[in-house]
Amino acid sequence: MELPVYNMAGEQVSTFELPATIFEANINRDLMHQALVRQLANKRLGTHKAKTRSEVNRTTAKVYRQKGTGRARHGSRKAPIFVGGGVVHGPLPRKYTKQMPRKMRRAALCSALSVKAEQGDIVLLDQISMDAPKTKHIAGMMKSLTNGESVLLLLADRNEIVEKSARNLTDVKTLRANYLNIRDLLGYSKIVMPLAALDVVSGFLEQEAGDEWVDAEDATVEA
Repeated sequence: MELPVYNMAGEQVSTFELPATIFEANINRDLMHQALVRQLANKRLGTHKAKTRSEVNRTTAKVYRQKGTGRARHGSRKAPIFVGGGVVHGPLPRKYTKQMPRKMRRAALCSALSVKAEQGDIVLLDQISMDAPKTKHIAGMMKSLTNGESVLLLLADRNEIVEKSARNLTDVKTLRANYLNIRDLLGYSKIVMPLAALDVVSGFLEQEAGDEWVDAEDATVEA
């Protein structure tokens, strides 16, 4: 698939052939859903906690006498039936972590990138460079490239000037290419990436001969 390459002014300067193994992969929507659910689940802390009747701090004195009142028998204000008592079957701390093989995670990324490429939602830049942080500059560039749609801007490596420039834009998120993930891919309308960032993405997603995946550290690449 061949896409035009633009400069920061929004003018086409050349074209580029996208790697077919990444941007023309088989689209597996079930796999993308599984990867997204895994990422959202792994983000949960699971620190929710409700106190049972043995944990609430209330008086241990008997509520009222056992007989003669015509009311039900009760021995403690800690019972769940009373306001301020313990909670029955309430939430307890737990882990929501889900496991997914790296090969499946990266296949889900290829599916998502293929969907974006098929829909024309990938925009290539020849390069992105700024002398000083300027939000107005980034906002104007995104408007000319994407017509004001929400944008995921991929960077080849750390670029504090560009990151600071886009920080206050609600519809623009900067992300280093080696942290590419399924949630951000599906959460933004357009993907803007300089050619240098595309090289980083291709470096850990392209397949080697014999259908083996290129090795990369999971600590660096959260896919």
